[in-house]
Amino acid sequence: MKDTTMALMKNSFLAERRALELLHDNMDEAAFEKALELLKASTLTVLSACGSSGFTTKKFAHSLCCVECPAKFVPPSEAVHGGMGALKEGNVLILVTKGGKTEELMPLAYIAKKKNAKLIVVTAHPERELGQLADVVLQLPDTPESDRFDVMSTASFVATVGIFDALMMGLMEEKDYSLAAFGLIHPGGAVGKLIN
Repeated sequence: MKDTTMALMKNSFLAERRALELLHDNMDEAAFEKALELLKASTLTVLSACGSSGFTTKKFAHSLCCVECPAKFVPPSEAVHGGMGALKEGNVLILVTKGGKTEELMPLAYIAKKKNAKLIVVTAHPERELGQLADVVLQLPDTPESDRFDVMSTASFVATVGIFDALMMGLMEEKDYSLAAFGLIHPGGAVGKLIN
């Protein structure tokens, strides 16, 4: 193994921890509160993103369903071919784009605005077009990624999951979501056996 390899691997933990620390220390509580209110009121949350960000939105869509908040992930390529028909007035659309100007997401934002759905954007650049269209921006820290080229979705990926997990904790608390309710819809696996 190269002399530099272990140091780079260890630095990955530090870079990702730093992203979460920045989120915690600079949390826009008003934005999180507004996002929480929109999610609580929505009968459906639609999520979309490209690349690695898409995996964070898929995970959050599943997490929302786990606390009985209907949600679905729609790939951008399908969203512009009829997939946005699921989005109705009063629903929430969540888009994730670190750079704030992902071309594939722009049509989705405009569809949401025309349908009077609420738009939450997770981005490191709220000043760019998608952020400007949003009803709520949840800002990612513009901190270096873990890799030496600063291009891989690593620290920003962890930060995005952190934002969604924080919203999840808020929803569970606000809904007084019970372990019994969770157990009913989660009979499978070790978790299901433990609860039930």
